[in-house]
Amino acid sequence: MTQAERRLYLITELLKEDKGSAGFKLGLVPGNEGGFVIPDDEKSQRDILRALMNIRGPYSISEDFLRIQDEYLQQVNKERGITDIADLKCIKEIVGSSPTMTRGLYLWQGDITTLKVDAIVNAANSALLGCFAPLHICIDNCIHTYAGIQLRLACNELMQKQGHEEGTGLCKITPAFNLPSRYVLHTVGPIIYTSVGPREKFLLANCYKNCLETAAQNQLESVAFCCISTGVFRFPQDLAAQIAVETVEQWLAENPDSSVKKVVFNVFGNKDLEIYQGLLL
Repeated sequence: MTQAERRLYLITELLKEDKGSAGFKLGLVPGNEGGFVIPDDEKSQRDILRALMNIRGPYSISEDFLRIQDEYLQQVNKERGITDIADLKCIKEIVGSSPTMTRGLYLWQGDITTLKVDAIVNAANSALLGCFAPLHICIDNCIHTYAGIQLRLACNELMQKQGHEEGTGLCKITPAFNLPSRYVLHTVGPIIYTSVGPREKFLLANCYKNCLETAAQNQLESVAFCCISTGVFRFPQDLAAQIAVETVEQWLAENPDSSVKKVVFNVFGNKDLEIYQGLLL
């Protein structure tokens, strides 16, 4: 199948679910025999497929669908470009008790879903099922989109076993499926309603600590952190970055024998880049 054929197949199969209710939710134009009119242009089709994946609940689907979805997403992710941590330059070293215990800090501006590392960190919500808003630009939405629907299924399995929402500052690990990274570390950052107090600072620091602990428990060498809680959770960017850098540096210094050797601070916007440069350079 070509990419266009895969994309149309995936859209059609997702629209068949729930008697087409997803199509109505997205405002698609009904077509003949209960179907929907699918635009011919690639951009519209990509958006429709992403939106359908975003709103789909965590229930099973055929192996044929997953196989074709994986073929499609792996090609999409290759076209989007992949950055390997091996090609990044270390900007700060955390020296251990011997040269072999040296750890490296990295700063990289770009889309974390295109980064090839052992694990990327997802700023999740307490349901831990990803963002259900169609085409939303949050990192949770992007990670689930380009990983594939298996990620929501894996998260749902974890949450069903747990039996309650995820606590703030904790961490869960899942495979990354179609992403260039091997794993995704899911952590729920604190939400700021009025001002930042000691509790919020403590919880944000715990996000970084517990992600590093989980990475070490799974013998991972490289971890890429996003700017946890600084988006819709409204944690001030300057303070969040300060907590992130201090917490990571302290953890690496206190755990010289851990498997974690490379930590990337991933930023997307220029303001965050400037903040982290001021802290690390």
